[in-house]
Amino acid sequence: MIHVIAFITTKPGRRAEVLAEFAKVIPLVHAEAGCIEYGATVDMPGAGAIQTPLGADSFAVVEKWESLAALKAHGAAEHMKAYGARVGDMLANRVIHVLEPVA
Repeated sequence: MIHVIAFITTKPGRRAEVLAEFAKVIPLVHAEAGCIEYGATVDMPGAGAIQTPLGADSFAVVEKWESLAALKAHGAAEHMKAYGARVGDMLANRVIHVLEPVA
């Protein structure tokens, strides 16, 4: 299994717009072969000192894929290319971590 954690930072005040576009692709991604989990997450209020906040213009995408091949196919999917084109000008930064479980 492959785990992906992507940290997305939008331009100031654009997070809601990007998340609205993200919500449109979720059903398409869930239908992709090899998708186990895919969704956006934001800071949980009241988590206290344990939390390092992402901030008001950021969110994290948490993903699980059956294989690296499935993840690569996801990245090449037409709906992801279209999503990228729609939100690209609204993003300030994107950091993607592709991880595997420790045996």
